[in-house]
Amino acid sequence: QVQLVESGGGLVQTGASLRLSCAASGFGFSAYAMGWFRLAPEKEREFVAVISPSGTSTTYTNSVKGRFTISRDNAKNTVYLQMSALKPEDTAVYYCATRYQAHDAAPAIDYTTYPHWGQGTQVTVSS
Repeated sequence: QVQLVESGGGLVQTGASLRLSCAASGFGFSAYAMGWFRLAPEKEREFVAVISPSGTSTTYTNSVKGRFTISRDNAKNTVYLQMSALKPEDTAVYYCATRYQAHDAAPAIDYTTYPHWGQGTQVTVSS
């Protein structure tokens, strides 16, 4: 079955960097779009970044553009989220998610269209 396991979260100060990883198993990773989403207290789940199956197409939410980079290694069945210049408003539980995608165009950013999710990893940015 599909398994997604996130790691790399933690408590950091404003301006610091973190790299999140999501190890995938149980499905044909290179045929699936991958996404990072986050859930902060008293807020709705929001998309952070998504990447197409080959990695050639990426999309970011405006608030992280220029600071976060999503990437994937299809040989290792792993997707990454490199986060830099972190801000307190980035504090959230970060989730990795996946959906089958037959083409390599820009993936959907609507979290409701992703059927498979990891357990999440907490990122806390102190001011």
